[in-house]
Amino acid sequence: MKRTWTALTGVQALVLSVSVAWGGAAVAGSASGDGGQIVSGDVLTTGLADPYEIAWGPDGMIWVTEKSGLKVTRVDPRTGAKSTAVDIPEAVHTQGGQDGVLGLAFHPDLLKHAGRDYVYVSYTYQTTSPAPVTGETRRTKIVQYTFDAGTGELNSPVDLITGMPGGTDHQSARLRFGPDGKLYYTIGDQGANQLAHFCNPNWAQRLPTTAEVQAADWTAYQGKSLRLNVDGSIPADNPVLDGVRSHIWTYGHRNAQGLTFAPDGTLYQGEQGPKTDDEINILRKGGNYGWPHVAGYRDGQAYTYNNWSASAPTPCDQLTYSDLEVPPSVLQQEETTWGGLFVDPIYTFGTVGDDFDFADPKCAAGGLYFICWPTLANSSLEFYRPEQRGSGAPTWSQSLVMTTLKDGTVYRLALSHYGDRIREVIPLWRTQDRYRDTALSPDGMTIYAATDSAGLVRDPNGAPTSELEHPGSILMLRLGR
Repeated sequence: MKRTWTALTGVQALVLSVSVAWGGAAVAGSASGDGGQIVSGDVLTTGLADPYEIAWGPDGMIWVTEKSGLKVTRVDPRTGAKSTAVDIPEAVHTQGGQDGVLGLAFHPDLLKHAGRDYVYVSYTYQTTSPAPVTGETRRTKIVQYTFDAGTGELNSPVDLITGMPGGTDHQSARLRFGPDGKLYYTIGDQGANQLAHFCNPNWAQRLPTTAEVQAADWTAYQGKSLRLNVDGSIPADNPVLDGVRSHIWTYGHRNAQGLTFAPDGTLYQGEQGPKTDDEINILRKGGNYGWPHVAGYRDGQAYTYNNWSASAPTPCDQLTYSDLEVPPSVLQQEETTWGGLFVDPIYTFGTVGDDFDFADPKCAAGGLYFICWPTLANSSLEFYRPEQRGSGAPTWSQSLVMTTLKDGTVYRLALSHYGDRIREVIPLWRTQDRYRDTALSPDGMTIYAATDSAGLVRDPNGAPTSELEHPGSILMLRLGR
C-alpha cells in the first residue's frame, strides 16, 4: 500500500540550497542543480527482507533481490503489490552479513520474442569444501533463469559460474549486462584484513595462475570486477594479466557496490573506502585500482595499509584487532611507498588529513566509531540519461545517482561534459535510513530507492542509531523542475 511521507527534516529537505559535511569538508549544491529537484516522496512498498538490487524490468515491474529473504520479487510501481518471481532455498544468508540473494541483471532480449527471456541472479551458497587459507565454505554463483511472462515466475535455472568467493563481508555483488553483450560482476575483498576476518590475507592484488583457471579455481577473484560471456565462459578479448587470461576485468578493489554503464559504454563503479576515501571510478580493461595499498588517491593522507595477516614475530591469531591502535608487529605501509601502477579514481568522498580524529566521542558507545568516520558507505550507482526524460522531468545534464548507507542520503553526481570527472555533488534526499540501491522510471520522472531492513545510520546529530524510518522498503522520489 502506497503512503505519502516526508523526509527527516520535513519540507526543509526540499529547499533549493543544501550542504552535507564529512571529514570537516563541506560539499554544497543545489537541490534543483541544473534544472530539477525532488518534489515529493512516497513509500511504494514495505516488508521486503533486505532488498539488495532493484531494477526496472521490461515488463513494467520493479524487480528486487531480497538478500535475507532469499528470493526475487516483482513490485508493481503503480500499487506497490508484490509477487514472488522465484524462491532460492539453496541460497544462504548470515544474520547481519552481506551474503544472500544479491545481484540481478536482464538479458536485453527479455520479452522481445527472441527466445532469450533470461534473468541473471547471483547468490551465496554453502559447500563442504574449505577455501585455501581462510577455510571459508561459502561460495557465490551466477545463475540464468528463464522468465515466464504468463505466470510472472522464473524457472529453469542454469548455473553459469559457480565456486566464486563468498562469505559474510564485502560481497559487492553488482551484476550488469553490458552493451557489448557480456555480463559484468563485482566481487569484494571478503572483508579480509579487518574485523572478524583480520587474519585473512587481502588478495585484491592477487591474480590467478594458469593452473587455477584450468581447474576452475576462482579463489583469486576476491577484490575484482569480472567480465563473462553469457554462458559463463571467459571472453577471448578479456585482458591478459600476469600472463593469464581469466574472467578478471579489473582488480585492486575493496567493496564495489556501485556499477553502471553510460550510453557510450563508459563503466562507472562506486567503491566503499576503509576509514577514508569512498571512490567513484571508471573501470578500464585490465586496470589496477590500488587496494589495499592505496585508498583513493595516492596522497599519503590518513590511510596506511596495515597488514594484520602478516604480523610477525607475534602471529596474527594472538592479536586483538583494532581500527584505532596498531601493534608494532603489524607492518604499516604508507600509500606513497607502494610503487605499483594503478588507475586513479575520478572522485573521492571522506578524504581527510593525517590529523583527523577517528575516535569521535559521539560514536564511542559500543565502539561504533566507524559510523562517525568521514566515509559515506556509497552503495549503488545509476546513470541518469538526459535523452530519456519525459515531459516535466529535470533538465539535468548527464549524472550519476548514488545511494549511501551511513548518512541516509540519495545524491546526484553531475558529470563533466566528457564524463571523466564529477563537477558537482548534490544531495537530493535524506531520511534516517540505509539506502541500498535505486532504479529509475523510463520517463526519468521517478527515482525508486530501496532501504535496508536493519543496520546503523547517523541520526540528526551524527551519532549512530539503529532506528530506521523506512526499513525494508522501496521509496518513490518524484522529480520535477
